[in-house]
Amino acid sequence: MKALTAMVVCATVAMPLFAYAQSPADVAYCNKLSQTYRSTAQLNSTPDATVPTAMSKCATAPGEAIPTLEKALTDGKVALPKRD
Repeated sequence: MKALTAMVVCATVAMPLFAYAQSPADVAYCNKLSQTYRSTAQLNSTPDATVPTAMSKCATAPGEAIPTLEKALTDGKVALPKRD
């Protein structure tokens, strides 16, 4: 019983750590979104403050950044790049 309790406690503690692990595929897709935004955004327009913040999070928190970048691109009627 003690072993089962210990396993449950360890799993509970470890789960949030795995949730924050970012996959290389997410980082790559986030970088593609950023690159697409940079190449298609109007040069004279001022981006929403959330876009540069999202771009800066691609390496560390792509899960937070991807929805913001996708929304900015779709709002601008730009096709999203493919995920690999």
